[in-house]
Amino acid sequence: MGARPVAVLSFDAALHRFLAPARRGRPVAVEIDRARSAKDAIESLGVPHTEVGGLSIDGRAAGLEDLLRGGERLAISAQPEAVDPAPEAPRFAADVHLGKLARHLRLAGFDCLWSKDWDDDALVAAAVADKRVVLTRDIGILRRRAVTRGRFVRAVESEAQLAEVVRAFGLRAQLRPFSRCRECNVPLENVSKDDVEALLPEKVRALYTRFRRCPGCKRIYWEGTHFERLRAVLARASG
Repeated sequence: MGARPVAVLSFDAALHRFLAPARRGRPVAVEIDRARSAKDAIESLGVPHTEVGGLSIDGRAAGLEDLLRGGERLAISAQPEAVDPAPEAPRFAADVHLGKLARHLRLAGFDCLWSKDWDDDALVAAAVADKRVVLTRDIGILRRRAVTRGRFVRAVESEAQLAEVVRAFGLRAQLRPFSRCRECNVPLENVSKDDVEALLPEKVRALYTRFRRCPGCKRIYWEGTHFERLRAVLARASG
């Protein structure tokens, strides 16, 4: 029996992080057993389809669902960062390990679903139901066929993750700091001091005059030291 046919795949340098070290920086041959989709061949090497920005087969533009039969040469480009400003901010769904990032995104004004109780199936279901972008550091989630938009979050520290997402999706002009509840993801409402005064700590009553309240959890927000620290985080994210 002869050797199985192969397709040869070449990846942009930006995608090398997903490849095994021995496969980086050179074309990689993938066996083709009968017909195999380009998506399957690419993901068999560790690159999730959500990170693919473009694909050509033998020099012609192609799609992830195009079938390979052996002998093809594929060139795979990375998903480019969005042009800033994006015409509309996407809505996000973050995996269970990205709770701090989800809270930062909410405080920046972006709609981001997150739950500590989600498993992978619940995350994907939430993203699919509302056409949300999946944010995760789990490559396996991004390889699911149901996930059409997603990003593998490169940064480890939550403030750096926020800056990465803002940059990658062209969101600098879309920042709306402190317009959304960091716990509930609900847009905040302006309230008068008289309406919330009885609920405020004594020092807060003495120092602050402007307040916002979450109509969901009823948390009250004011421009204290926490506000200033988070403003600095958002400034770094938009820089």
